[in-house]
Amino acid sequence: MPAFAAPPNTSPGRAGLDPSPPIEAEHWRAFCARFLLAEGRVVDTANAGISHSEGQGWALLCAEQMDDRETFDRLLGWTRRVLARPNDALSAWRFRPDGARGGAVDDINNATDGDLMIAWALLRAGRRWEAPGLTAQGTAIARDVLRLLVREVGDETVLLPGAAGFEQREHIVINPSYYAFPALRALAQAVPDPTWLRLAVDGVALLRRARFGRWGLPADWVALPRLGGRPAPAPGWPARFSYDALRVPLYLAWAGMGREPAAAGAARFWTDPQHQRMPAWTDFASDAVSPYQASAGIRSVAQLTIGRQSESTSQPRWPSPNEAQDYYSAVLSLLARLAWRDSTLASI
Repeated sequence: MPAFAAPPNTSPGRAGLDPSPPIEAEHWRAFCARFLLAEGRVVDTANAGISHSEGQGWALLCAEQMDDRETFDRLLGWTRRVLARPNDALSAWRFRPDGARGGAVDDINNATDGDLMIAWALLRAGRRWEAPGLTAQGTAIARDVLRLLVREVGDETVLLPGAAGFEQREHIVINPSYYAFPALRALAQAVPDPTWLRLAVDGVALLRRARFGRWGLPADWVALPRLGGRPAPAPGWPARFSYDALRVPLYLAWAGMGREPAAAGAARFWTDPQHQRMPAWTDFASDAVSPYQASAGIRSVAQLTIGRQSESTSQPRWPSPNEAQDYYSAVLSLLARLAWRDSTLASI
């Protein structure tokens, strides 16, 4: 399937020819200046200055793609020093700053998407810089993803959002945006196991079934019944296509699956002529949309998604990363560019 086709040669070792960086150097420098502290911690400026494993993983991925070893090492050093869990290779998901005491990890549970991003960045970096130690760290995370975060639900293989807290008596809670297919492909190459293919195939099938509302969109959080039946928006979270689920079309496009129904639904939503402006989210119960415009980061993901619907190879007209008002918008702007470059190289 496309998610496990041979990846493009986007992070070769010294013997290869490195394509031009997908992110303009000034934009990467601006991101680091605004959101990266000297010790290597990425600050989520819209959420009380916390840091989380997904932010560290995304920044590691960008640093590798920019061939920025110094920044990569700072990011990795803080991540391993502060977010490391005692009994596995995964990372604690959240660090809260506390001015007087410096801050601390207040929840040792992991976030699977953060672990996938960190592992993927490590594997790419190990290849780029011919660094076996980085490859070994990425491989260790991949093994623990298989060991701790994969479950069989009925006849499906599914990915838990974290090691604890998502297995209920009657259903399993799934976050569709954690199915980062390009990362899963890289981890499968590092730790060959048939479970990865089942996880990817069943993940695509889940995304085809778990679509809701007027535009047929993925939900931020989904409940998958243990005894079978149609997935539904998970109780306890707003039933929306919002700030989590918008990453579903991002990762589908990145993996060369940009015409999957979930991505097509997102493209229809973002281009619906009835919108006065591109919305950030929609609520499934009412089909109401956000009363404000989508951020520059969301608009970047939308441009990627819309471009992949037409299978265009022309560079989208990206919103300027300087328009991003917060960390999440800024990093989405960078990730959309990485996804465009990788998926374009894979198609030529």
